[in-house]
Amino acid sequence: MITYKTVNVQGIPIFYREAGPKDAPALLLLHGFPTSSHMFRNLIPLLADRFRVVAPDYPGFGNSGQPTVDQFPYTFDAIAAVMEGFLDAVGFETFFIYVQDYGAPVGFRLALQNAGRIKGIISQNGNAYEEGLSSAWDPIRKYWQEKSRENGNALLGLLEKNFTKRQYIEGCRCPEAISPDTWNMDQYFLEREGNAEIQLSLFYDYRTNLEMYPRLHKYFRTLQPPALIVWGKNDIFFTVDGAMAYSRDLEKCEIHLLNTGHFALEEDLQLYAVLIKRFLDMNAS
Repeated sequence: MITYKTVNVQGIPIFYREAGPKDAPALLLLHGFPTSSHMFRNLIPLLADRFRVVAPDYPGFGNSGQPTVDQFPYTFDAIAAVMEGFLDAVGFETFFIYVQDYGAPVGFRLALQNAGRIKGIISQNGNAYEEGLSSAWDPIRKYWQEKSRENGNALLGLLEKNFTKRQYIEGCRCPEAISPDTWNMDQYFLEREGNAEIQLSLFYDYRTNLEMYPRLHKYFRTLQPPALIVWGKNDIFFTVDGAMAYSRDLEKCEIHLLNTGHFALEEDLQLYAVLIKRFLDMNAS
């Protein structure tokens, strides 16, 4: 049974989904843009028989609180700090992390700050190498170079419904099998008053993730956390090169390239569940 809860962290209501035995190995599911813990709605029940699974929504996403950009600094450092407080609130001590898209900069910050607590990493199109960024990032890179109103306005199309839908269906084997509930749910939250400013702040701050990569790679090489990389190879944002790059620094790195897109769970849920369970069972002790 999945339960739906909210806990206060730094004065912000943080919504989360939870399932599984309290004393089982713990798995933290960290969602991407522009979605929320809703992306894990079907995966959680498949893992909860043997694992404690928790999936939060970040500030400004999903059912969590949405302070304005004047009330909260929407950076990946700030979101990771909230997630660290969230871990304490839900009683996670040692745990695995599952990262997708924005989940990677959030989760990898947690790993750098809590290296001894991370038992392993699962990455679903969660990038950690600069060569993993496709040409779809070019307009955002332009914004990094010049944070002007013009360059910011050019990114607003990334928040429109057609683009949200595109992230779900492009690269899929069978787009007709992807429920429109996915992009409609995400779009509902994207269109809340003040959310565009939040997303622009995070687009701009994403440049700091590239600056973090050398520290992250050193962490990989030094501590060698076991890793499972399961990548939708037709992702419009993150390339196959980004998936394969993990093997440069990680010795215990299992890589699977799937013939699907950015939100690979929507099309390959059952395969993900099998691979994740096997990975967790091998590394939980």
